[in-house]
Amino acid sequence: MGLMNRKITIGFILISILILTNSCTIKYNLTGASIAPEVKTVSIQYFENRAPLGIANLGQMLTDELKDKFKSQTSLTVVSDMGHLNFEGEITAYNPNQPVAIQGDETAAQNRFTITVRVKFTNEKDPKLNFDSSFSRYKDWDSSKDISSEEEKLVEEILELIIEDVFNKAVVNW
Repeated sequence: MGLMNRKITIGFILISILILTNSCTIKYNLTGASIAPEVKTVSIQYFENRAPLGIANLGQMLTDELKDKFKSQTSLTVVSDMGHLNFEGEITAYNPNQPVAIQGDETAAQNRFTITVRVKFTNEKDPKLNFDSSFSRYKDWDSSKDISSEEEKLVEEILELIIEDVFNKAVVNW
């Protein structure tokens, strides 16, 4: 009889937990994003490259990858007009050749490739989360290699890091 009562009690507890977790309104996902239920749309304006250097399609790459991040990591609808969340900004720095590891003969063993992006974020539903910030990330590369053969891969890696930072600041609230 004791074993049967324990099974019933455990079953009752499990059913209670299921009911409680299904009635919660907070959404959690693997990205850690915490987006209010009333936020349904996001707009991402074109990020123009205002840096003196940069590959021709850098602004489009950044814009498209930020849109892809929101499409794949949230349930928000990407819209062209102003969304409940809005991103706009510009690429302000593109520096592929900053020496960082100087050798004994005063040549650089490594160079640092840095990209900086200014982002203005507007949250229509919760304006206290708005920000206007610069995000800068870099990757070091072996100076014995030709930058033209490394540039595309490095740009993709750096943009991925910047987009992760922007996403985290906007919807993970770090």
